[in-house]
Amino acid sequence: MVGCSSSPRSAVTFDCTNANFACLYGRATVQLRTNRGDITIEVDGEASPITAGNFVDLVRRGTYDGTLFHRVIRDPAPFVVQGGDPQSSDHSVPLDQLGTGNFIDPTTGQVRTIPLEISFRGEEKPRYSHIVTNPSELNNLTLNHKRGSVAMARSQLPNSASAQFYIALKSLPELDGRYAVFGWIVDGMDVVDEIRRGDQIVKANLRS
Repeated sequence: MVGCSSSPRSAVTFDCTNANFACLYGRATVQLRTNRGDITIEVDGEASPITAGNFVDLVRRGTYDGTLFHRVIRDPAPFVVQGGDPQSSDHSVPLDQLGTGNFIDPTTGQVRTIPLEISFRGEEKPRYSHIVTNPSELNNLTLNHKRGSVAMARSQLPNSASAQFYIALKSLPELDGRYAVFGWIVDGMDVVDEIRRGDQIVKANLRS
């Protein structure tokens, strides 16, 4: 399971008219400068407007600057590289204690979470808050877990993703419909392959 600890969000109508969400319309490019090299992510706000918008907003805020990749699973088979825990920017926090941090909205002092957002080909809007397991539906996902896909980590609660994200090291169909993919690596997958636990995101930038 790709997870992090978070607080549940009350049931609401999830869409980009809700002022609680920083939505992305269209696509954006984000560069992660790490201690091992640069990673470039194409972020898809067409398929995942809330999830992509949340990620871009956190990049703009500098939330990821100085944070660590706290979870790297390669054995017995490649799985994921996970980072984005805001508390990992404090390097006095032991690696073993990371994986529970969330983004605290400075305007409210509260944890900001977003709903599980899954898009399907032929549907006008994404579906929210529900894990999808029907094989016939999974075949129509707009974004799935291919090698290099970028998705949000969350706890067992569907609407608990906050800041932590992961990169798939191989195709992971078992995660499709359960976690929200919102982008993919367009350059630097060789860098991702070199990432080790404790490596750092030096700076995250939104590229024009």
